[in-house]
Amino acid sequence: MTTFHLLTIFPEIFDSYLNESILKRAQEKKLVKFNVVNIREFTLDKHRRTDYKPYAGGPGLVMFAEPILRAVDAIQKKLKAKSGKLKAKVLIMSPGGKQFTNATAIKWSKQYSDIILISGRYEGIDARVNKILRAEEITVGPYVLTGGELPAMIIVDSVTRQIPGVLGNCDSPEEKRVSSHEVYTRPEILEWKKKKYKVPKVLLSGHAAKIADWKLGRKK
Repeated sequence: MTTFHLLTIFPEIFDSYLNESILKRAQEKKLVKFNVVNIREFTLDKHRRTDYKPYAGGPGLVMFAEPILRAVDAIQKKLKAKSGKLKAKVLIMSPGGKQFTNATAIKWSKQYSDIILISGRYEGIDARVNKILRAEEITVGPYVLTGGELPAMIIVDSVTRQIPGVLGNCDSPEEKRVSSHEVYTRPEILEWKKKKYKVPKVLLSGHAAKIADWKLGRKK
């Protein structure tokens, strides 16, 4: 079983996405587990504050290091007590991080049984978190979002679907088969606003070799 430990100050964000469709079924099959951790529970002040203004000035707020470090430490202690050794990948969602790819998802699905994903907010996370944990900063694209929760869900989704048994058909992962960028289903002739749109004849021919050639040609 692969366990994803999702650290955030907004844990409810994950509820609906992780409990629907393929991710829900993967949990039911006990192939994956999602441990959503509220960083606020690891603060020591009564207001449960997780951020403050940055040193040397500047806009926005920076997330404190200590609550995050305590949260990760608690996870790591449980893992060590359970297995006697620690083999968890620690990730920080960051727009300036290394680009996440499908190849990375395949690698992590085979290499790690526990993945810790830290979702920052505001101006980011105190840089000492990365230095102490030796975490890997990861981005899902060349853009900035309001928080790391969406990137974390993208990574969870992408890695989960690479785990054997998650997708019912062994041919299901789209990246493992030759596929046209165009796909069709019923009806054979779609009528829309007085125009007819037909499925390419080759796809109706039943000729496996010609269909394969068509798909290869579309992919080039």
